[in-house]
Amino acid sequence: MQPDPVTISGPSSAAPLRDVRGFWRILLAVIAPLPMLAQAVYYLLSPIDGGASFAETVAAYTANQQLMNVLRLVGAVFVVGLPAATFAVAWAARRGAPRLTSFGAFISLLGSFSGIALITGGGPLAYHTVRSGLDVGAMTRLSDDVLENDPVQLMAGLLFIVGIVIGLLLLGLALWRSRVAPAWMGIALAVGGFTHPFVPGHVAQGVGLLLAALGFAGASLALLRMRNDEFDLPAVRPTPGV
Repeated sequence: MQPDPVTISGPSSAAPLRDVRGFWRILLAVIAPLPMLAQAVYYLLSPIDGGASFAETVAAYTANQQLMNVLRLVGAVFVVGLPAATFAVAWAARRGAPRLTSFGAFISLLGSFSGIALITGGGPLAYHTVRSGLDVGAMTRLSDDVLENDPVQLMAGLLFIVGIVIGLLLLGLALWRSRVAPAWMGIALAVGGFTHPFVPGHVAQGVGLLLAALGFAGASLALLRMRNDEFDLPAVRPTPGV
């Protein structure tokens, strides 16, 4: 009598791994324009220009407390989402313009993470001064005398500006050269990021950020057009013993 055959189980007999590439591709496409769009809304509705003194900012926030409660949440979308949006542009453009994308993404992400982690701006200080009834004189000294002369704050601020101006300029050019989105969307990203710090007034700056948001939407368009196989390699089980 012949023995029953032995069934050998291994990686080939295991159930295939779930393909989640579509989830990440669509998620990045949705996120890409939101941070710049949110920051554009923040600037357009802000009751005061960004370069105003701390005392003027406190006075404006005091007169518009409900508006600032809303804008604080809007601004959080920018802070939380900017690194992911930057990554979305880099992922969309990386194959068509690899070196330009790499330089732009490195500079942009370095600036974003520096700003998120290290910068304590006068706007948040003014908001909490108004909300919590803090001493305006003491908070003014903290803002103007301490934070503005802190070398870590100064370096973080410089990196953040370079990330917005130079990093987004390079990423916009990379998006344009990669031809994964209409050329005008890459140019919009380059121009919107590059001109933002130099245009006067919060309304004009908000318009510049709207232009940048259109550029980020170019990455959304490219990601939605991609097949999953173009987006990333499929999931595979690790080889036993490796």
